[in-house]
Amino acid sequence: MPTFRYQTIGREGALQAGSITAPDRASAIKALALKGETALEIEMSAVDAELASGRRASRPSIPRADLADFIRELATALEAGLPLMQALRTVRRQASSRNLQVILDHLIERVEAGVTLYQAAKEYGAPFDDMTTGMLRAADASGRNAEIMHQLADLLERSVELRREVIGAVIYPLMIAALIAASVVVLIVFVLPRVMEPIIETGGTLPLPTVILMGVSGFVTDWWLVLIGASVLSFLAARSWHAVPANRLLLDTFLLKIPVAGRLIRDIAVARFTRTLGTLVSAGIPILSALRIVRDTLGNTALTAAIDQVSDKVTTGQSLADPLERSGHFPPLLVQIVNIGERSGRLEQMLMHAAGSFDRQVNNSLKIFTRILPTILLVVMALVASFVLAAILLPIIELQDAFG
Repeated sequence: MPTFRYQTIGREGALQAGSITAPDRASAIKALALKGETALEIEMSAVDAELASGRRASRPSIPRADLADFIRELATALEAGLPLMQALRTVRRQASSRNLQVILDHLIERVEAGVTLYQAAKEYGAPFDDMTTGMLRAADASGRNAEIMHQLADLLERSVELRREVIGAVIYPLMIAALIAASVVVLIVFVLPRVMEPIIETGGTLPLPTVILMGVSGFVTDWWLVLIGASVLSFLAARSWHAVPANRLLLDTFLLKIPVAGRLIRDIAVARFTRTLGTLVSAGIPILSALRIVRDTLGNTALTAAIDQVSDKVTTGQSLADPLERSGHFPPLLVQIVNIGERSGRLEQMLMHAAGSFDRQVNNSLKIFTRILPTILLVVMALVASFVLAAILLPIIELQDAFG
């Protein structure tokens, strides 16, 4: 039901302003009249007008680091005892970014209309992803808004740090790889044909590596426009393919099976799952409700599907540990901790203690990943460069041997 913002004059002649929910504008005016107020100005909220027109305007977003700062400021305001609306308005007055101001205007308008914060964030879209809206939903459901929002800010800041650490680890190898790739393209497209032309004219036999590169050179030279078009189409097709839930599930399942990167993805999700579930259970949220909330924070559809299966099994009366173990996606340590926690009646304490252990495991996995990836990149590019150099030098060496 849409929300209308109004300005009215009351029975005593006092001007009033606010918002009201009604099926349409006429109903809103009638509802105000029943309260003894005469509408001077009434209009549908910007969000509802956008939804009613069937369109979704292009909305500004903010970087993940700025989102973490915003969530941290909001959590601090709530921790100081401010109500949610006042906290949002306080953060809005301090916002220096124009994009953040637009986001906060949307949140304030929707929360003022009676929509929960996580629903307002979900309506807005980026930068609020499933994990963010899931944590906001957990904050709303548990009543521990400040605590869980601080955790959300920690998770966002940690994800930013992870990204920066990975980029910092691979930036140098990627620069080297880009220079080698550019050199290979120049050698294949421009240098190789000219060097090989005299050998081909004399009827000499070219080695297999040279024949392969000559074929690649001719193909790129003749079909470079087609290759560019095919690359663009492939990118668009990949995006469309990824938008299908079943395909995204296949991709996420494959990512978890990659030796080093998959371990890192799983460890991050497990650490997030453990800490969030422990917080919700300790806040008195029933385990089934907590699982439904936590599923949206994992960031991987394969793990989300596993949690759905776990929820189904728990609904039938099974323990939490058994379906977690059968899913095959969660480490034995987590299964053992959950099992002990259920048997002892201290599940929330066990989960919160385990969260620190899994955070340390994430750090170890990240260190391994950032050490292995640069090495793999350099080895691959060295092999490519060696193949190209061999394809160029072998015919020249054979020609020199032939002429003594």
